[in-house]
Amino acid sequence: MADFLQVSTATENREQAVELARTVVTAGLAAGAQVIGPVVSAFWHAGKFGTGEEWQVLLKTHSTRYSDLEAHLVAHHPWENPEVSAVEIVAGSAAYLRWVATTTDSLPAD
Repeated sequence: MADFLQVSTATENREQAVELARTVVTAGLAAGAQVIGPVVSAFWHAGKFGTGEEWQVLLKTHSTRYSDLEAHLVAHHPWENPEVSAVEIVAGSAAYLRWVATTTDSLPAD
């Protein structure tokens, strides 16, 4: 697994997305979050095709924090089975990645 991850989830409305972002960042599970939306989603749910508007939450974290971040999102998300997925950050500025690491307590601060 890469050292750094971008984790995403989605919610039904802006307020839920902002609250998840706030609780994750204040808990030190992610260095930062962006709330994007509304976005249009197409999906299968309960055997039926659907579309709807959602608010996407993108979180930047260190891989050592992923399991705690995932557990937090699942526990605090309003949906029973929320999307929680991660993609590796394969490159980034050294200063930015160090900030992600130190903000999530993955490296000692300078």
